[in-house]
Amino acid sequence: MSIPFITAEEAASYIKNGDNVGFSGFTASGTPKVVTVALAKRARELHEKGEPFKINLFTGASTNDHVDGELARADAIGIRTPYQSHPDARKLCNKGGMHYFDTHLSHVSQDLRYGFYGDIDVAVIEVTEMSPNGEFILGAGLGMTPTLAQMAKKVIIEYSSYYRTSFRGFHDNYVPLDPPHRREIPIYKPSDRIGSTVIKIDPAKIIGIVPSNASESIKPFTAADEITERIGANVCHFLAQQLRDGKMPKEFLPIQSGVGNVANAVLYGLGENPEIPQFEMYTEVIQDAVMTLMEEGKCKFASTCALTFSDDAMVRFMDNIDFFRDKILMRPGEISNSPEVVRRLGLIAMNTALEADIYGNVNSTHVLGSKMMNGIGGSADFCRNAYLSIFSCPSIQKDGKISAIVPMVSHVDHSEHSVKVLVTEQGVADLRGKDPRQRAETIIENCAHPMYREILWDYVKLASKNGGHTPHDLSACFALHRALMERGDMLQADFALCEK
Repeated sequence: MSIPFITAEEAASYIKNGDNVGFSGFTASGTPKVVTVALAKRARELHEKGEPFKINLFTGASTNDHVDGELARADAIGIRTPYQSHPDARKLCNKGGMHYFDTHLSHVSQDLRYGFYGDIDVAVIEVTEMSPNGEFILGAGLGMTPTLAQMAKKVIIEYSSYYRTSFRGFHDNYVPLDPPHRREIPIYKPSDRIGSTVIKIDPAKIIGIVPSNASESIKPFTAADEITERIGANVCHFLAQQLRDGKMPKEFLPIQSGVGNVANAVLYGLGENPEIPQFEMYTEVIQDAVMTLMEEGKCKFASTCALTFSDDAMVRFMDNIDFFRDKILMRPGEISNSPEVVRRLGLIAMNTALEADIYGNVNSTHVLGSKMMNGIGGSADFCRNAYLSIFSCPSIQKDGKISAIVPMVSHVDHSEHSVKVLVTEQGVADLRGKDPRQRAETIIENCAHPMYREILWDYVKLASKNGGHTPHDLSACFALHRALMERGDMLQADFALCEK
């Protein structure tokens, strides 16, 4: 059958109020860029007429301004999952304007297939190549596209002509069987291909094809500063010591790395450290740093869910795409983040924290316990099952008014049972084999900023009066957070006031 080309406005007209709509891609990469803009415009027009219009938005991870930004500003999002990072979406979430539920990235595809969230009414999928028989080549991000293509009642194709070279061969489209028929995911090294290079979509489900020529619009990360460089150096020195001590195989282990300046600094540090051998990655995103490490021969291979390259780096990638064809494989999120595969491969998982407490619990999502930043993403998928789970963050923020090391985190995303190593620019706290009191000493002395160490020790002394395996004083454990809220500075915390 012949699939018609249609405008973005025509495509948007097929999406109804209350529809469950799935979008391709993972982070900004591979997400739609024109249909959503038209959909936001339609939402605003309907709202001006007094008519309701909101969709339930399902994505592989975060998106871009074309999706979360446009739809949030148009107040066109009813339900949102699993992860968002756009300022306007965050604002809408924190004022209660949308029902955002934060969940593990590895869970969403199977939860959809299990029927937990209802049908997928429409899927909007970006492709870079297509054939009349329903075979498509995706772009720079995979996400949960195979499940969306399988489940959606109707599909809108965004055909991107931005990529001037073929992505053929970079994708590994694979959907596991659901219980009770599920088998093992047969990945035994990061480079194992288990699925198809193409994604198949029933042409009868396709409403039409919408042309697009937009880039991913990903800005480069700011250059590493002294703090991030010191964090990166601390992680690298720790891993090198693990190798010297025989606590890690001499061949090293595959790496998972989160997103951001700290993650980039760690990766560059690994590349520069002569004690770290060539390595592979099994992760959910790769950033600009990975391209450089591949060109330098330090990173041999990367399994990922998306190419989260800045626009400048993407141009460089396209110019040299043949060099990378045997070095990168993109997989669905439920495969890139699969706990089964993470455990089997023995990953070194490196993620970032907003704050950590003296016993090793980590908050990676909520400011002051209530204001959502982005979401848990895939960090728990990796850290709980990794060979070694590392969380890092600067020890202080806002010129020292905020300490990232606190008596008790205001929200727990990763408990002390999963966090093995904590790193700040101050140093490294290896928490393995330590009881709560030993963890507190290690974290305060190695990771807390000197200006906060005395305050944290004061809390330990106060809490220890209550005894217990994990000493806490529930009247004082949030004294630093309260001081920030009431006086704008955690250094103003006063445990004596709490006792009263």
